Amino acid sequence: MSRLELLVPPPVVMLVVALAMWAVSRTFPMQLLPEASRLVLGIILGLLGVGAGVAGILAFRRARTTTDPRKPARATALVTSGIYRYSRNPMYLGVLLVLAGWAVVLGNPVSALGVLIYALYITRYQIYPEERQLLKTFGPGFLSYKAAVHRWI
Repeated sequence: MSRLELLVPPPVVMLVVALAMWAVSRTFPMQLLPEASRLVLGIILGLLGVGAGVAGILAFRRARTTTDPRKPARATALVTSGIYRYSRNPMYLGVLLVLAGWAVVLGNPVSALGVLIYALYITRYQIYPEERQLLKTFGPGFLSYKAAVHRWI
């Protein structure tokens, strides 16, 4: 287990990545799409992301289980319905889509690397430890779910 596992709250990771993407876009300015197109596409991606994240949170609340990503051992239910039929991590997927929308709005292909960095970091330091805990807590039920539903989409 790495010291970084479950240490940095995912919203902080998102904020740091978003700020780094902005800094890169200012340091290396290049616009591939017209501003209006970037705004429309970015807003659509962002809204899809917010929708996925909210759907994930609501599913957890309905199941009366923790939404605190730093404490996966507090999970009291394995949520497999609703948006969780399509993604094991819709909240992280939502953030990824918001960051993708931000990358489009910034219009800088170099800053779009932030989306990849977010996905790699969250997978390694958040999702893997959560999955280890879910396996401990829910055993074969989690293994079946994991076999049936992709990690991201």
